Amino acid sequence: MLRLRADWLLPVSAGPIADGAILIDDHGRIVAVGRADIVPTPPDAASEELGATVLLPGLVNSHSHLELTGFAGAVEDDDFWEWITHVIAIKAGRSEEAFFDAACDGIRGMWSAGVTTVCDTGSTGAVVEALDHLGACGIAHHEVFGAAPEQCAPAMRRYVKDLDRLARHATGRTRLGVSPHAPYTVSGALYQASCELARAHGVPIAVHVAEPPDERRLLEEFTGIFADSWRRQGIARPTEDPVSPMGFMERHGVLSSRTLCIHAIDVTEVDLELMVRHGVAVAHCPRSNQRHHGTVAPVRRYQERGLRLGLGSDSEVSVAPPDLLAEAREARMIAGWTAQETVRALTLGGAEAIGLAAELGSLEMGKWADMVALPLGEMTTPEEAVLMASRTDVLATWLGGRKVFGTKRG
Repeated sequence: MLRLRADWLLPVSAGPIADGAILIDDHGRIVAVGRADIVPTPPDAASEELGATVLLPGLVNSHSHLELTGFAGAVEDDDFWEWITHVIAIKAGRSEEAFFDAACDGIRGMWSAGVTTVCDTGSTGAVVEALDHLGACGIAHHEVFGAAPEQCAPAMRRYVKDLDRLARHATGRTRLGVSPHAPYTVSGALYQASCELARAHGVPIAVHVAEPPDERRLLEEFTGIFADSWRRQGIARPTEDPVSPMGFMERHGVLSSRTLCIHAIDVTEVDLELMVRHGVAVAHCPRSNQRHHGTVAPVRRYQERGLRLGLGSDSEVSVAPPDLLAEAREARMIAGWTAQETVRALTLGGAEAIGLAAELGSLEMGKWADMVALPLGEMTTPEEAVLMASRTDVLATWLGGRKVFGTKRG
């Protein structure tokens, strides 16, 4: 057993606890949390006094691309289409082994920045392998592509084989999900087929949607950079009648309570109604949104309408280094959140968004002991101390009671 004591505990699901302690069993689960004077100290428990720290749940990153770790600064294009093209080019030059090593480095980097759970999307399969290899916690959504309807059948044959191969890594706290990439790379037929597969196997879905303005133009007018690319490839207009990206998702059975909508910037009131009706969640990546599109998502509207919302770092090709605390500060300014609301988005909100709130995201009895310790600094409240911190200020990170970053590595 392990007992940790800190000047402040932030359970998130309850108010801050001054001079708090937490007791963790040998399976990595929380068995007691509260004031230090009431949390027992079993004779066989290892104890650690953390002192002037804030101990809170491990941060939950609701959107990452960890297979792209190591590519920071490699693609600097401002034009989104050129940026995508160059990312594809640099990926083509990396080996399977290098993708795996990069994903492992990315997971360790997340731990050092206080992140204990990732919800990742990628096309190589390296992240689910790395999560399994390191005994990490996360969901790896495997991507599928195919803009032309006639590509659907062969794409699905390859995709099913890929998922069968990767499923053996979905063990312990590692999960596998499905990700038909985006409306400008996936046909309606492929959306429907891949999401039917996800529902048949009970796995979650993640989609990039309502991100660049030309995505809407593709579906409503068949104009813009994506439409131009489709014409060059001989791909027909995806729909005869104008439809928004979110409407296109609904039309092909993508939206549900197990669907994570990544970015979701360009959303109308009608789109929002669809999102609420289907109970989708949102992965909000404020710094990446600003970097690529110079705009912000309607975060406050999402919150007011009761949508589950988590924070994501996106890839380090978009914004480097990945820093979920910096994302939280940016989101706070956009949405006008309180410190308590912001810390919740970093932890329990992210866990809710990716469907893991029953297991993590708050310090409660029975949940995994995923935790991060941050310095108090010149705090006004423990929540403000968290939001003043940088990724380099993280003192220690525990995953299921196992120290994965800090003075001692488990």
